[in-house]
Amino acid sequence: MEITLIAIAVVIIIVVIIISIRNRLIGLKNKVDYANGSVDAMFKQRYDLIPNLVASVKQYMQHESSLLEKLIELRSQAQKPSLTSEQKIDINTQIDQALKSFNLTVENYPNLKANEQFSRLQASLNECEGQLAAARRTYNATVMDYNNAVEMFPTSIFASSMGYKTKPMITATAVEQQNPSVKDLF
Repeated sequence: MEITLIAIAVVIIIVVIIISIRNRLIGLKNKVDYANGSVDAMFKQRYDLIPNLVASVKQYMQHESSLLEKLIELRSQAQKPSLTSEQKIDINTQIDQALKSFNLTVENYPNLKANEQFSRLQASLNECEGQLAAARRTYNATVMDYNNAVEMFPTSIFASSMGYKTKPMITATAVEQQNPSVKDLF
C-alpha cells in the first residue's frame, strides 16, 4: 500500500512537471506572437505616415522623386498579408534605409523643414520610430526567451513534440552597422 502511494505521488509529480513545461512553452510562444503583433502595429503606424509625409514633400523634392517612389513601393510590399517574418524584417530594413536617405535629403530643403505640416509629420514619424525601436527590443528579448526554451533540455523535447521551432530575431544589417561618413553628409 505504501509503495502504491509513492508510485501515485511520483506519477502526479511527473504529470505536474510535464504540464508546467508545456504551459511555459505555450506562454512563451504566445508572448512572441504578442510582441510580434506590437512590432506589426508600429510598422502599420509607420506605413500610414509614409504617404502623408511623401505628399507633403512632393512639391519640394521634384529631383528626388525616385526616393519617394521607393518609399511608397516598399510600403505597399510591406502591407502584403502573406509575408513571412523574415520577409517583413527584410522589407522594413529597406524602409529604414530609405527613411534615413529621405531625412538626409530633407536637409537640403530649408523651406520644407520650415513647413509646419511637414514638421508635424516628421515629429510623428520620429516618435513612431522610437516606439518601433522599443517594440523591436521587446520582440527580440521575448524571442530570446522562447528560443532558449525551444533549444534547452528538457523543454526542447516538448518543444519538438509540439512542433515549435526557433524564431528569427530582428537584427541590423551590415550596412546599418557601419558608421556613417560625416564627409558624405555635406
